[in-house]
Amino acid sequence: MTTSTDHTADRPISLTASSGIDRAAHHRLDEAWLAAAWSHPTTRCFVVSGGQVLVDETADGRTELVMTPSFEAPLTEAHRYFLGIDEDGVSYFALQKDALPGRIDQSARPAGLREAGLLLSPRDAGLMVHAVGLENWQRTHRFCSRCGERTVIAAAGHIRRCPACGAEHYPRTDPAVIMAVTDEDDRILLGRQVHWPEGRFSTLAGFVEPGESIEQTVRREVYEEAGVSVGQVEYVASQPWPFPSSLMLGFMARATSTEVNVDGDEIHEARWFSREELRAAFESGEVMPPYGISIAARLIELWYGKPLPTRSV
Repeated sequence: MTTSTDHTADRPISLTASSGIDRAAHHRLDEAWLAAAWSHPTTRCFVVSGGQVLVDETADGRTELVMTPSFEAPLTEAHRYFLGIDEDGVSYFALQKDALPGRIDQSARPAGLREAGLLLSPRDAGLMVHAVGLENWQRTHRFCSRCGERTVIAAAGHIRRCPACGAEHYPRTDPAVIMAVTDEDDRILLGRQVHWPEGRFSTLAGFVEPGESIEQTVRREVYEEAGVSVGQVEYVASQPWPFPSSLMLGFMARATSTEVNVDGDEIHEARWFSREELRAAFESGEVMPPYGISIAARLIELWYGKPLPTRSV
């Protein structure tokens, strides 16, 4: 399997691979330490609500999370999640609220991960994906799966405990594979899901089933969705994808057959593209690439050999 990687030497596959944040999980149960960290003058926090945060532009044109000193942030009607410590010893917390705060200044605006992920620094992107993942889980797992009673937050947002039966529940993470499938002519297989707009294509993907290895999942999903058999499977990288709780495991895979037969349930259309065909389709607007923040875009880029072209104006 031949791929070109020199063009991505400074572009990590996973946008949160180099956040520089130590999650310091050993502090999550230490209430005295957490209280001291919250009160420290260097500690920073930001609000997360409905998968969105506030971002702002700096004087030099960068986009960053809107953070405030933690001692200035009221905890009324908010849940506090400890996210970690950076290499300078600064602690970071997220506050989950029902709504983002009112305008802090004229340029601050709400943004979701798909919009802000590529614009933020690795540190801010890592903090945001951590906070959004916790918020998604906290909002949807409020009751004990063992006895049905309402649970309470513990471990600085990373555990929910049931006061009735004592069960502890941890943030849900669903492993899913995502793969750039190529054939012997080095074409790539891309598909369009049934609920996507016309022209939106991406790599195939699917969830790991119980008792299944990730290599088996790659082969099963490609065959189920596109009717194409896969032989060699090579792991590339992973990406947290909190929509709502996936961990995307990225692969390059080599097809042993090329006839396409889509399932019609999840995939409406699947096509093989050469590099020239994909370039022309992107530039004409016939095909829309996946979101730039996604590992799907990075896998296609890895095969393409350079940054993906955009639509010609």
